[in-house]
Amino acid sequence: MIFARTTSPEETKELAAALAELARPGDLMLLAGDLGAGKTAFTQGFGAALGIDDLITSPTFTLVNTYEGRLELNHLDVYRLEALGEVLDLGVAEMLDDGGVTVIEWGDSVAPVLPADYLEIRFSFDEVAISLDQTGAADDVRVLELVPVGARWSARIRAVATAVSPWIHEPDGDD
Repeated sequence: MIFARTTSPEETKELAAALAELARPGDLMLLAGDLGAGKTAFTQGFGAALGIDDLITSPTFTLVNTYEGRLELNHLDVYRLEALGEVLDLGVAEMLDDGGVTVIEWGDSVAPVLPADYLEIRFSFDEVAISLDQTGAADDVRVLELVPVGARWSARIRAVATAVSPWIHEPDGDD
């Protein structure tokens, strides 16, 4: 597990772009965190680094957006799904087999029906920074916890750590 810290949406996008350099066909990334925690900003930075020029928005109502770049990017938002089985109806298995990269917002909620081989990124607000800041600038500070699950991302964990090294954050007892 790796902890990273970003201080703005732009930094979150830069971190995502660094991870996109490691992306391989068939990769799966699950993004977890509260509303406004940075999941879509992450996907925007990830997509831009894949060479996607289209505006990347959260597919909250369409559920799936697909973008063409160096690798195809399948961007899912499963927040509105009511049953785990519904994620299978979206064709995730086919997306993984088709050689693109699949990023699922709220992915932790559907992890039990997905292949156990993904990188989970948990976004949280840095409550310590927010409580110490009187200007409101700390509202953009995020802690990202990167957790490889399965062989695919576990084999790349050193490369992941290197890619996100500018943002590495070792949590103390208050985080």
